[in-house]
Amino acid sequence: MMGHPIVTDSPPIPECTACGACCFSRLATYIRVSGDDYQRLGERAEDLVWFDANRAYMRMSDGHCAALVVHKDTGEFLCSVYETRPQTCRDLARGSGACLGEIDTKGERPLIALGRSR
Repeated sequence: MMGHPIVTDSPPIPECTACGACCFSRLATYIRVSGDDYQRLGERAEDLVWFDANRAYMRMSDGHCAALVVHKDTGEFLCSVYETRPQTCRDLARGSGACLGEIDTKGERPLIALGRSR
């Protein structure tokens, strides 16, 4: 018995550099930074991390992580600390349920940052 392919109406998952939804938030405490993360960020840590008592977070700027570089001319979203990014960011896999949730709830924000709308 031959199986039938599953047909979905879901659009293809964009490349991370063409999306950036997971880097956007209105919460100052959005991206938690551990001691290991802080160390890995090296000389950039002091500029990109802020402390609330004994907890550390990535700074947010213009509604997104301060490490995110928005290239309006090319429509790309690039992490300026990709190689040393926090573990939370490392754990978010493209196409995972968490990724799709970010796109579903915040997909407009990157477009607004680019000066575009859907």
